[in-house]
Amino acid sequence: MHDTTPSVQHPQFNRRTMLQAGSAGILGLGMNHVRDLQAADGSSSIKSGRAKSVILVFLSGGLTQHESFDPKPNAPNGIRGEFNPISTKTPGLQICEHLPMLAQRSNKWAVLRSLTTPYNEHSQGHMAILSGRTPLPPTFNGSKPMPEDWPSIASIVGDVTESRTNNLPPAVALPERLIHRTTRVIPGQFGGMMGSHRDPWFIAASPFNSTSYGAYPEYEFHFTRGRERNDKLAFQAPNLSLPEGLSRQRLNNRGLLLRTIESQRRHLDQFVDTQNFSRSRKGAISLLTDEKVQHAFDVTRADPKIQERYGKNAFGWSLLMAKRLVEVGVNLVQVNLGNNETWDTHDNAFPLLKDCLLPPTDRGLSALLDDLDESGMLDETLIVMLGEMGRTPKINAKLPGRDHWGAVQSVFFAGGGVRGGNVVGSSDEIGAYPATMVQRPENVAATIYDSLGIPDTASWKDELNRPHHIYFGEPIHALL
Repeated sequence: MHDTTPSVQHPQFNRRTMLQAGSAGILGLGMNHVRDLQAADGSSSIKSGRAKSVILVFLSGGLTQHESFDPKPNAPNGIRGEFNPISTKTPGLQICEHLPMLAQRSNKWAVLRSLTTPYNEHSQGHMAILSGRTPLPPTFNGSKPMPEDWPSIASIVGDVTESRTNNLPPAVALPERLIHRTTRVIPGQFGGMMGSHRDPWFIAASPFNSTSYGAYPEYEFHFTRGRERNDKLAFQAPNLSLPEGLSRQRLNNRGLLLRTIESQRRHLDQFVDTQNFSRSRKGAISLLTDEKVQHAFDVTRADPKIQERYGKNAFGWSLLMAKRLVEVGVNLVQVNLGNNETWDTHDNAFPLLKDCLLPPTDRGLSALLDDLDESGMLDETLIVMLGEMGRTPKINAKLPGRDHWGAVQSVFFAGGGVRGGNVVGSSDEIGAYPATMVQRPENVAATIYDSLGIPDTASWKDELNRPHHIYFGEPIHALL
């Protein structure tokens, strides 16, 4: 980690279209995806943390605690659910039967069973979890992001830490922004009061889709229709290949590159915000010339054996990209597993969880654990997986499922010094409320910041140079 940290700003990303080198223009991801570096102001000092990187896996919609990491086999009918628990590698620890691969690796991960918020509404839950702050902002609007929203954890990490290599941004979110099927953009995932220029860097590899859900193409589904296939959906990792006739040697000629860029500016206007165009040239050159960066994005053409291990679907490709990005120096990668509140299992919950949601998550997350462990990166990479809420203890009477429930959820932790086979906190006998060691979003956020070596005295500064606290809770030391 660096001793001093500059204030890092991220250009605004307003459009989902990714500008691809070799087709619409030379800059690959577009100039708005490359961070602008400002002079260090020396206001924060980043210490050596337990982890170099964090992978924040977010399950929009809300993972059911009963059908994942906190089964209640002795609960009465109407609460217990259809699935059975299975034993894990850790004596006394049981999880859902449809997470068999993670069960075999329980020595590598821990579970927190007592995270709580007061919110049963999606947008409120997103704001609390993704920002790490329970009280809602004064101007909160569940229908759209507001300028005075709390900044997301990703935005804060992106602002107060510096990427370790390759001119990549310190914080990245993939494979898409969280957008409701009605095209409502969900608040909580942006820079908020930091300013949109400090939004995390969104890699739009997954196209917006309002009609189906899940880990396409293998596990795509609709909540009422069940499994289906939308042939128009394609996971498109950013293409950083060079245009025909422009070799790597010629690209290193700055004069030639800049003249080529200038000639294509009219193409840029229709794809990207060019406000920070001139100041971001160095980063664009780095992205196009660094083979490790290109390798990190090129997941759909990875070795077939690697793709099979992670799963040849949106979940697997996203987790593989996250692993490669932390490998090349990104400090925090937020992985949104599922579009349009995919985990919102009110209806048809048990077949969808069994057939479409838990299998690709189990496989992809297990592959990520194995990959990081085998490469020696697990101890320096903290993995956190959670949603914006849990699900009701009582099964609804429609198409069986569970409804919104912020009072308790289970959170998965691994790596970054987390003690494997560890269970922190507990819920009551029906999985409705925390019973012991109650934790809040502030504590999860503090755990992430602390693991990266961000001191609890650190602050971020707004446009008027006013400092704002980063920590609003204590790290969950019982995980270690």
